[in-house]
Amino acid sequence: MIDTNTRERILALIHKEVVPAIGCTEPMAVALCTAKAVEKLGCRPEKIEALLSANILKNAMGVGIPGTGMTGLPIAIALGALIGKSDYQLEVLRDLTPEALEAGKRFVAEDRIGIQLKKGISEKLYIEIIVTAGEKQATAVIAGSHTHFVHVAPGRLDDATLAQVLPKTSGASAAGDDIALNLKLVYDYATTAPLDEIRFILETRDYNMKAAREALKGNYGHNLGKSIDRPLAKGILGDSIYSRIIARTAAACDARMGGAMIPVMSNSGSGNQGICATNPVCVYAEMNENTEEELIRALTLSHLTAIYIKQSLGKLSALCGCVVASTGSSVGIVYLMGGDFARCCAAVKNMVANLTGMICDGAKPSCSLKLTSGVSTAILSALLAMEGKCVTSQEGIVDDDIDRSIHNLTAIGADAMCITDEMVLNIMTSKGC
Repeated sequence: MIDTNTRERILALIHKEVVPAIGCTEPMAVALCTAKAVEKLGCRPEKIEALLSANILKNAMGVGIPGTGMTGLPIAIALGALIGKSDYQLEVLRDLTPEALEAGKRFVAEDRIGIQLKKGISEKLYIEIIVTAGEKQATAVIAGSHTHFVHVAPGRLDDATLAQVLPKTSGASAAGDDIALNLKLVYDYATTAPLDEIRFILETRDYNMKAAREALKGNYGHNLGKSIDRPLAKGILGDSIYSRIIARTAAACDARMGGAMIPVMSNSGSGNQGICATNPVCVYAEMNENTEEELIRALTLSHLTAIYIKQSLGKLSALCGCVVASTGSSVGIVYLMGGDFARCCAAVKNMVANLTGMICDGAKPSCSLKLTSGVSTAILSALLAMEGKCVTSQEGIVDDDIDRSIHNLTAIGADAMCITDEMVLNIMTSKGC
């Protein structure tokens, strides 16, 4: 039985990591940081400098900015300065209007924004914004997680101050006093917590399934979700639980990466992870006619599993976040299938055996393809687990111990793939486009 204090800390962690977001979280975090710096400045800036870690740059270069029809950081920064409100967190651009968009375009065209790589830091999630108006300057810094401000002050940030604030957020994440999880604790909490305590997790369904439905009304990204729903795809894939799961997951991602002004419920700082941890579980529960309680517990299990894996992987890494979130959804689906903890462990090991090494090459419309790959593997892994089939410790990086298997995955993603991350960014920034 989980004691009350442990339950309260797990609940607080879910509330911290599962939050609404409009648009891709990296450019939104940059817009948030810009808004905070401008609020400290106290007036409209004349110049804005953005110093960013490589992973922030990678994830913000090619993604659509909601409501703008534009991609990339300049317009996100301009709008963060002109209409952003830091109180909105990752919904910082919620007040966007056509007039504000035109003003943002002019701000960009006037060459008032400079964007550079921040050198000399190891933190993978780092955003430093310096705003200038006449002789006045102000600086805001986010590090460790997408909404975690470590410095907001007049003037520029000097090296001595930077050295003081960065150690507080170095490492996998700005976890602070967050409870350290393991898979058994995750499973026990999700399956035994008082239902009213975790009922709020249904908000993930309300947000992310709505995003999938809204996506079908427009043409976003590569229209993967809509394509899977069309007759040609149904002739190949059929109209099955499987095809509906990947269609609803891809559609929500299409809209989000394509710049739709549609909020989603994120997980561990990523909207795509939130979608991937939510929609497969919701679709399966609906078509399998599971009870509301079973859905609530499966969603909690899915989201908390993703949060647990991210504790050792870090907010941003060279490993695609769909690996993490689809592992969560696989465990959630196993629960909906009637599986116990042993079968959940088997599903996780099957996921680790297959998806380890999928690279993150930035946030972009084609992320929907990666999500469908992750979710497809999640379904196969769940099916194998329910048949009593599990990849063994004789194969690859899988270990008999489930938590060691997860940490083997995250060690590769957080440490061994760092050179891969550098190569990916170099390729992305060297292309002719």
